[in-house]
Amino acid sequence: MSANQNQRVRLNSSTGGGSGSHEPDFFNERVLLLVMESIKWDVKVLCRTASVCRRLRAMAKRLLWRELCLFRAPRITEALSNGVHSSRMSGGWPALAKLLFYCGGCDSTRNFVMSRSKPGHFATESRFSKTSGRSFLMKRCRSDLLFVSDPCEHRLSDLEDDLGVFRGVFRGFRESMTRACLIARQVALEESERCPYCGARVWSMTSAGLVPRNAAKRLGSDDGALEYFVCVNGHLHGTCWLAQLSSDEGTGRGEVGGNGGGDDGTGNSSDEFFDGPTGENGF
Repeated sequence: MSANQNQRVRLNSSTGGGSGSHEPDFFNERVLLLVMESIKWDVKVLCRTASVCRRLRAMAKRLLWRELCLFRAPRITEALSNGVHSSRMSGGWPALAKLLFYCGGCDSTRNFVMSRSKPGHFATESRFSKTSGRSFLMKRCRSDLLFVSDPCEHRLSDLEDDLGVFRGVFRGFRESMTRACLIARQVALEESERCPYCGARVWSMTSAGLVPRNAAKRLGSDDGALEYFVCVNGHLHGTCWLAQLSSDEGTGRGEVGGNGGGDDGTGNSSDEFFDGPTGENGF
């Protein structure tokens, strides 16, 4: 374990199988951290670990999900926590980990009708970008920090465009201009929709009229062919129809709407890539 990690995590040696302890070794935080580090913080393994018993679930909630986020998505986590890793994450660290690695799927809504629903799944690869996030903010809200993923592509039928499912997260949503706009407009929370990451109630940004035109362009979608929600904890999830590409228009969806990387104005890349496992939902 590196010196930085030793500084970041305060290990509690009294919780595990030390001298005179009757606790099994897998309750020892040091053992768990070393095991997770050796397997590069595999999210599926952590899901299974957290489901073994209430004790391990509590340990994962208090420590392990945070460490997974810091290891697998360090720049996003640093930005969202303002570098204070011991601070609470809005909605909880498990919700942030799920958002980073899990496509929440989608169902039809009043503003977005599909022929059939798509279940959630682990994403095989993800990229989140603050540059993309700015395309989802109205001009008066550009001071907010929002990370948004590239759309996860799903084929529904040969008669429909591909479905894109995207997700994102605000930093400090309670103090954001976006939330202030929603409150000032007295936008009602949705009755039936819930955040797939923390279970909180959500606002429809489409119904609120707070979807910038740049959002569709960034996604590679037609105007009006998208819907997205923001929950009270600042998690974003949405769907869009992805315009079909001909063979001579490029080799990847990322060439449509400028989904490539950008600079955040400080000389730092605004994108973060990371791989995630495929498999059943273990959150």
